[in-house]
Amino acid sequence: MQTCGSMLEVRLDAELHQEATAVLAEFGLTAAEAVRLLFRRASIDRNFALELKVPNAVTRQAMAEAEMIVRHGRARFARSDELFAELDEAAGQ
Repeated sequence: MQTCGSMLEVRLDAELHQEATAVLAEFGLTAAEAVRLLFRRASIDRNFALELKVPNAVTRQAMAEAEMIVRHGRARFARSDELFAELDEAAGQ
């Protein structure tokens, strides 16, 4: 990683700092990393279009299942027709 050549000091309300730090931690980011990410994207994209959201319950469940699949080396379905049958059932067909 490149060494830093400048410092940035930001004054924040203590409550805002605490709440934002907790949300950033859910993404695995520190406040300093989030600021560097924001500046990097602004530099590359030449705009301020940055949207990050905490995953909802359905997404978190899918992420947990994906982690389980990787950890155990096996998927929920042994065959593709089982997967498609469940998808059809979920779609109400």
